[in-house]
Amino acid sequence: MAGAKLTPSPSEIDPDVKTEAQKTPEPTWVNPSMSVRTMGSFGSDAGQRVQVEFYVNENTFKERLKLFFIKNQRSSLRIRLFNFSLKILTCALYILRVSLDNPEEVNSECPKCRNSSWNNNTTAQDINWGLIFWVYRNPPVWAIQVTVALISFLETMLITYLSYKGNIWEQMFQMSFILEMINTVPFIITIFWPPLKNIFVPVFLNCWLAKGALENMINDFHRAIQRTHSAMFNQVFILICTLLCLVFTGACGIQHLERAGKHLTLFDSLYFCIVTFSTVGYGDVTPQIWPSQLLVVILICVALVVLPLQFEELAYLWMESQKSGGNYSRHRAQTEKHVVLCVSSLKIDLLMDFLNEFYAHPRLQDYYVVILCPAEMDIQVRRILQIPLWSQRVIYLQGSALKDQDLMRAKMDDAEACFILSSRNEVDRTAADHQTILRAWAAKDFAPNCPLYVQILKPENKFHVKFADHVVCEEEFKYAMLALNCVCPATSTLVTLLVHTSRGQEGQMSPEQWQRTYGRCSGNEVYHIRLCDSKFFGEYDGKSFTYASFHAHKKYGVCLIGVKREDNKSILLNPGPRHIMAATDTCYYINITKEENSAFIFKQEEKHNKGLPVSGLYDAPSRLPVHSIIASMGTVAIDLQNPDPPEDNSKLTLPTENGAGSRRPSIAPVLEIADSSAILPCDLLSDQSEDETNQSDDEGSVGSDFVKGYPPNSPYIGSSPTLCHLLPQKAPFCCLRLDKGCMHNSFEDAKAYGFKNKLIIVSAETAGNGLYNFIVPLRAYYRPRKELNPIVLLLDNPPDNHFLEAICCFPMVYFMAGTIDNLDNLLQCGIIYADNLVVVDKESTMSAEEDYMADAKTIVNVQTMFRLFPSLSIITELTHPSNMRFMQFRAKDCYSLALSKLEKIERDKGSNLAFMFRLPFAAGRVFSISMLDTLLYQSFVKDYMILIARLLLGLDTTPGSGYLCAMKVTEEDLWIRTYGRLFQKLCSSSAEIPIGIYRTESHMFSASESQVSINAEEGEEQRERGESWKEKTAHRNSTTSDQSEHPLLRKKSMQWARRLSRKKPASRAERISQQRLNLYRRSERQELSELVKNRMKHLGLPTVGYDEMNDHQNTLSYVLINPPPDTMLELNDIVYIIRSDPLAHMPDDAPVGQSRGTRNQQDFGTETRDETHL
Repeated sequence: MAGAKLTPSPSEIDPDVKTEAQKTPEPTWVNPSMSVRTMGSFGSDAGQRVQVEFYVNENTFKERLKLFFIKNQRSSLRIRLFNFSLKILTCALYILRVSLDNPEEVNSECPKCRNSSWNNNTTAQDINWGLIFWVYRNPPVWAIQVTVALISFLETMLITYLSYKGNIWEQMFQMSFILEMINTVPFIITIFWPPLKNIFVPVFLNCWLAKGALENMINDFHRAIQRTHSAMFNQVFILICTLLCLVFTGACGIQHLERAGKHLTLFDSLYFCIVTFSTVGYGDVTPQIWPSQLLVVILICVALVVLPLQFEELAYLWMESQKSGGNYSRHRAQTEKHVVLCVSSLKIDLLMDFLNEFYAHPRLQDYYVVILCPAEMDIQVRRILQIPLWSQRVIYLQGSALKDQDLMRAKMDDAEACFILSSRNEVDRTAADHQTILRAWAAKDFAPNCPLYVQILKPENKFHVKFADHVVCEEEFKYAMLALNCVCPATSTLVTLLVHTSRGQEGQMSPEQWQRTYGRCSGNEVYHIRLCDSKFFGEYDGKSFTYASFHAHKKYGVCLIGVKREDNKSILLNPGPRHIMAATDTCYYINITKEENSAFIFKQEEKHNKGLPVSGLYDAPSRLPVHSIIASMGTVAIDLQNPDPPEDNSKLTLPTENGAGSRRPSIAPVLEIADSSAILPCDLLSDQSEDETNQSDDEGSVGSDFVKGYPPNSPYIGSSPTLCHLLPQKAPFCCLRLDKGCMHNSFEDAKAYGFKNKLIIVSAETAGNGLYNFIVPLRAYYRPRKELNPIVLLLDNPPDNHFLEAICCFPMVYFMAGTIDNLDNLLQCGIIYADNLVVVDKESTMSAEEDYMADAKTIVNVQTMFRLFPSLSIITELTHPSNMRFMQFRAKDCYSLALSKLEKIERDKGSNLAFMFRLPFAAGRVFSISMLDTLLYQSFVKDYMILIARLLLGLDTTPGSGYLCAMKVTEEDLWIRTYGRLFQKLCSSSAEIPIGIYRTESHMFSASESQVSINAEEGEEQRERGESWKEKTAHRNSTTSDQSEHPLLRKKSMQWARRLSRKKPASRAERISQQRLNLYRRSERQELSELVKNRMKHLGLPTVGYDEMNDHQNTLSYVLINPPPDTMLELNDIVYIIRSDPLAHMPDDAPVGQSRGTRNQQDFGTETRDETHL
């Protein structure tokens, strides 16, 4: 704080540079000798007031001059601009003086020069020094130069005085001050001593002062407009100015010195300097006297010192600019479209997933991606961004989203969207979420109109970014997807394929039929279109949703899954037959591509009827609607059948084996306006109804004490309310512990509970709030009571009371402290009675010194369980999708090696789903949450994808919207034959919409490491059944000893294999080797079995439940999304269906007994009775 003084009058104070603590109506005179009280004493001394002025030092004349010339940005900018103009003027006057120079005038005025005659043959020993020290200067030029010099001198002295800080010598020996004195003092002396008017003054040295003034002027300019500038630009500018000053100084100096030698013009000197500094050196122009030669030597030495330093600084700044990136110019932001990607650390996998998915859409090809990341670009990312495909469209900026300067560099306010992604590899995921929240807040504060797409990790942090346009909570989706994997196999694969962009061309060159079919169906995605604009659905205006869905699939091969009213923002999946399609409805459908990219090709018969020309490409009529889909250049050609359905298609019969004409079950037609009261559960399914008045005794014993209601305690803010099966009364916390008895029950293991259904075991590190989303879909109200599976949470760390309070209302949910690498813990939690084991990726292992080693512990533990419990279905979450190739790893499996080669081929072709042919992923046994990153990216083009995914996974329950479930095709259902007839059966009987098939096929793997026990009798039986192995069945087959012994049997015919297997061993050594191999396999399996049984006996558990069923090595499973209608059904196919909301079809006057369970529930469920119409 500056000092203060007492003043007699405020009129002496400049109001622009002072602030008054208190204004008085009249001036108050105070004796300076009196003690001045502080501000705090005013109250106690009311009769005396003291006026205090602040910043009084700035009222002095010196401070005001300093404020004007130095401190004030705008005024100092004007001063520097004036100074720069003066220096340029002096250089111009020097050039003018040189052009008007006449050495004869110099000889006439200089006595020494008069004695030495002027000639061009002057040698180095005979130098006319008078021509060097004296020049001819016209009086007007002299007058202007003197005036400019006087102004420059006065300005320099004033600036020196204002910037004086106590050391005068430091300022006097500054190079700028010395140059000013050299160029101004001689001209001022000539005013008082006219004979020195023609003395030589090196005014051309003012170019260096002009260079310094220009640098300072640019800095002041950017300070005045308060905008940052590029250091790279400044350094390049300084380098150019340095080169110009060197050339100008050398040209002027050599020209002047050569006046005493070989008379050179200014242009000749400039030519000589440029040739010399460019290291060309023609030699046609050279200095002749030693002073000019010495000047050339000095200039070269200066250039060798100064220029390398400048280039070094330039190279350093260039390297730094490569690390931090540049600016996205305002002009480009206003004329081009770009999106901003904000991440805390950029990995190569994340970058490629984003770029491949973002630029997979045709309308985004002209967009630019600006990456804003605080970390330095690593080598792999730099290498990728140097590829021409990305270098022209991706701009990397090193900076923080919390700094407005960096957001300005990225032009966030002009961006089309901002993607903010979390760092999922952090050990502390909560801290990673906090960083994401701050980035979202900063982006919203800087650019309120920019759409935000935010990825959050933990569900409890989701409400902080509720303002974002689209939010994907990782743990919500992860646990819901893993839960549905237990009741609808491979739901993770189904959803992953739906949210990836593909044309369905993966695997089409493979010799395997399942890979071609699987790859073609993987190209299906979700699209939308208005009904009135659609050819697919336009003709179904006024028809029921079920009718439109079935006939659109039959005719065009598209699967209509949902609809949205114009006056309603909610998307309804399969609203059922009561929903009548309107022209303004938005239809959501699954297809290879959107309708706008489809070309409709009519059949030959229709073309003849309509008089259309017949194309030779489609001469052969087809009776299939869309099984021949041609996907090329983003356009799909669809074959159309006769739109009029045949009259007799409602009665479908199958010929009997004996050729008799006995009737088979027929499929009813799908009505245009269906009578919803006649819609009953499909005959293909077990009783899925929830009619509580007609419960069987067995079901009543399992779940008669369950009620329906909304969970009373949500573990976090923002969870969607879902109607669930609940306990009438909350279970005590002690009863939730599976492995310890309490005062309410004495059960200490899963066997003692006597569960009727198989267990679902979840292995997690901590009981996070995301586990709540695992339980809710498995306890949703639409799950049949008799099919509810007990859920056991195997936790590394015991849960807290907050989590137990949230789950104590759900039936058959238990927890146990333990890990999956402890066999005793696995046996105690009932793994031998489990059908599914879900292994969740642990937060503590997500970070490793080598990134891809984060999954090492999980993979090895799962492999151990796979060997110990081969019949168990293990669903594993991995951090890195590339590590899925190690799941159920078999070192000598030739088939896995072939799949690895296929994956590399698809990756080289640019596929976004190169990993899709890995058997664990295709079967839905492995999942990585990073696969769902594309869900957030796709929402930029398809803003409905997140909502549809949440509805499919059961995260949101919209009234009237259906849910995803599955049904299994049994032997009694094979009469339906095709997927299209199954579509009709489901639509006509239960108003359900099928969307895909999960198929399991028998497959012979040529692995030399088989874990199946083989004896001689089994080998003989297998050889007898060798012929039937080639046929496709849905049953599991075991590998034979001969097939394991000879891995090349798959490439030979089965007849050759049978003959080879019946041959007598050629020698005793081969027979002994084969017996030893069988004994090794048998002993390995028995050793593992004995290990498990011994541990069970030690724990006091019965060993009856532990069997030795064959593993999944002889089968492969895969997902077919929206297969063609002519796809043949196979035994054990699992069909994904979207079932309509059962509450939407309940009559208003429901029987009293139908809501008996709801009325008897406790207080936390009764308030929802009216809302759910139960």
